Amino acid sequence: MGTHEDIIERVRQRARKNFSMGYNCSEAVFEALWGECDLGLPPDALRLATGFGGGIGLYGDTCGALTGAVLAVSAVHGRRALPEGEGREVATKSKEQFYGRPGIYRLFNQLPNRIAEKYGSTLCRDLTRKWQDEWLCREHALSCRELITDAAGFAAELLLSEDTEAMNRPFGRNVENLVDAES
Repeated sequence: MGTHEDIIERVRQRARKNFSMGYNCSEAVFEALWGECDLGLPPDALRLATGFGGGIGLYGDTCGALTGAVLAVSAVHGRRALPEGEGREVATKSKEQFYGRPGIYRLFNQLPNRIAEKYGSTLCRDLTRKWQDEWLCREHALSCRELITDAAGFAAELLLSEDTEAMNRPFGRNVENLVDAES
C-alpha cells in the first residue's frame, strides 16, 4: 500500500488523470479516493458524485471537486446513526458529535477552508469567472484540474489521519463564526 505520502500522491495523480479522461470534477475526486482508499462503498456509489459537477449541475455553487472530497470523507467518517437516547438527550449528544472535541464538523470544516485559502473561494462561479464566455477552453480545464488534484489530496490526508487528531483541530472559518474557533 505504501506510506501515507505515497497514497496521497497516488490519489492526487489518479484524480488528475480522471478529469483528463472525462470524469467531471466531483466524480474525478470521488473515484480517486474510492480507488486508492478503502471507502467501504461499491463501485456504483460513484453515481452519487455526478450531479455535483460544475457546482451542482453547472449552477456554480460549491465546487464539485470539494463536494466529491466531502462525499468520500463522509463515506468513512460520516455518522451511521443518531446517538442513543430519547428527546433532548439525543439532540444534546448530536450537538456534541458535531461541534465538540472531538467533533465531526471540525474534520469536514478543513476541506472548504483549505480550498478557500489556496484558491480564494469555494464557489464554482467565482473559481471559474474568467471562463464564463469560453467555458470549455483549455485554460479553464487546466485550472480545474489543479483544484481537483488538490481537493483529492486534502481529502486523502483527512482519510489517512488519526480520527481523534483530525476531529480535535480548531474550526477555521465557519458560518458567521457561530462556533468559536477555539471552542
